[in-house]
Amino acid sequence: MNVLVLGSGLVGRPMAADLAHDPSFTVTVADRSADSLNKIPSALPIKKIQADLSNSEELKKLLAPADIVLNAVPGFMGFNTMKQIISAGKNVVDIAFFPEDCFLLDALAKEKNVIAVTDCGVAPGMSNLLAGHVDHLLDSTETVLIYVGGLPFIRTWPYEYKAPFSPIDVIEEYTRPARYVENGVLVTRPALSDPEFLSFPNIGTLEAFNSDGLRSLAVTLKAPNMKEKTLRYPGHIEKIMVLRESGFFSEKEIDVKGVKVRPLDVATKLLFPMWELKENDEEFTVMKVIVEGKKGNDRIRYTYDLFDRHDAATNVHSMSRVTGYTATTALRMVAKGLFTRKGISPPEFIGQQPECVEFMLNGLKERGVVYNETIETVKNV
Repeated sequence: MNVLVLGSGLVGRPMAADLAHDPSFTVTVADRSADSLNKIPSALPIKKIQADLSNSEELKKLLAPADIVLNAVPGFMGFNTMKQIISAGKNVVDIAFFPEDCFLLDALAKEKNVIAVTDCGVAPGMSNLLAGHVDHLLDSTETVLIYVGGLPFIRTWPYEYKAPFSPIDVIEEYTRPARYVENGVLVTRPALSDPEFLSFPNIGTLEAFNSDGLRSLAVTLKAPNMKEKTLRYPGHIEKIMVLRESGFFSEKEIDVKGVKVRPLDVATKLLFPMWELKENDEEFTVMKVIVEGKKGNDRIRYTYDLFDRHDAATNVHSMSRVTGYTATTALRMVAKGLFTRKGISPPEFIGQQPECVEFMLNGLKERGVVYNETIETVKNV
């Protein structure tokens, strides 16, 4: 089976490598950056193509021989790329995390008889899948809480942060309004709002803030209370809020000594080198998913805990592992014919099929990404 991976960044490269170890796949990776493509080990049986993925004609040629596609382009070009993949009639697994509503492509995907799994990373991704899984098991779901973050072990002042994926998408987390569901009503709050502190084993105290990570869950699940929060080291929120409220993330041009500049361009030029996750930087991913609801006369709480660190043997970063291997496992699931739903399918739809949940969890476990499940009866209702 011919697999096309679009994007060879921090996540794209490990995904391609993971798929290349599977003899049932012939893997091609495309990216506009020759430097990024050259970081893929030459010993791996991967075909590398330098191409401008924003160019529709170039993309069309790349898609023609593919049987299935893994979309790992930056978020700002993710929607249009997905549209072209689907238009070409190719099954696709997506981790572009584009801001547009994925269901705008549902009719096209059904028309083209395409299986399109969107937002298939860690969060959104496995967080959605696990929420959908528990929602399927319960008689009714009342609460979904998701806490997730990727952080470096070495805390370097001032930001104590490294970007394990596209830095421009990180800034999007800090600026895009956060949607959550409260008492059955869809509520919008500013990103970085409602800070709270949580303690995690092996890590200590982290701070959590509202971010727009519920995405499709806000409309696909009927739980009256749902929220997703991003985790950082304490103090990070205030520093980012100072930058945001001072206008450094604005896309509106300002005049500086007769030159028109966007503050966002200046901010990214200064921040991205500081946030760059270098090849040997040690980091970890932590996530907690809490889903609570009713089963018969009982109130049941399911908790899924993930703690993952970079793989020293392969030198693959943790966020690349937990995001990328979710997508490659989903791609295998589709390729094997286990998940066959046509149209746009966010991961919570996969969660409705127990055999698919088992396949995903086992596939991740084989790669050292382990979700620990706790089930408890909270109280009788």
